Amino acid sequence: MFTGIVEEIGDVKAIDRTGSGLNLSIKCKKILEDTQIGDSISIDGACQTVTSLNNDCFTAFASKITCDLTTLGNFKIGRRVNLERALTPTSRLGGHIVQGHVDGKGRVKSITRDENGISFEITATDEIIRYIVEKGSVAIDGISLTVVSLRDNAFMIYIIPETIRKTSLNERNVGDEVNVEVDILAKYAEKMIVRDEDNEKSLRDKLIKGGFI
Repeated sequence: MFTGIVEEIGDVKAIDRTGSGLNLSIKCKKILEDTQIGDSISIDGACQTVTSLNNDCFTAFASKITCDLTTLGNFKIGRRVNLERALTPTSRLGGHIVQGHVDGKGRVKSITRDENGISFEITATDEIIRYIVEKGSVAIDGISLTVVSLRDNAFMIYIIPETIRKTSLNERNVGDEVNVEVDILAKYAEKMIVRDEDNEKSLRDKLIKGGFI
């Protein structure tokens, strides 16, 4: 589990295609502090397991499913990526609950820069948009952000100078794909509502069948 508060920008140092997946070597510094093999690290929002470590990088294996669902399958050597270590019981929850389970890829439709920050318009599938609400939370490339507005099949986010400085999102261009993870609370809320509606319908059917209504 993560917070969506990026700790460091790493660099893709090496990519080794093996079988149907990829071994990604990520060069970094802060992330290596107290990290061990088997730990979880968010790479551009995708939770990956550390498979090896050395003095300046760690390696993680991205499966075919991960490569298909996220942008990790399109990584190139030299790409800068957002990194975050897994949440600990004493960590500050400065963003929101981020699982590192990417729901799918969005695409940057437009970018508008002003004196204070950058606005991004991101398109996504209906399966993703259904869980996004104005002023709600969304994780883009592992960054916890607030949805500014919502329109048809797209939503707007705004990044401030601090986010620009500490993440790689400002390096995205129009047409680029980004990893999107919706707020898990939205999924739970939907499931509870649907389940309650099904239960009510089932109870009503039983009452009708029994002649009570």
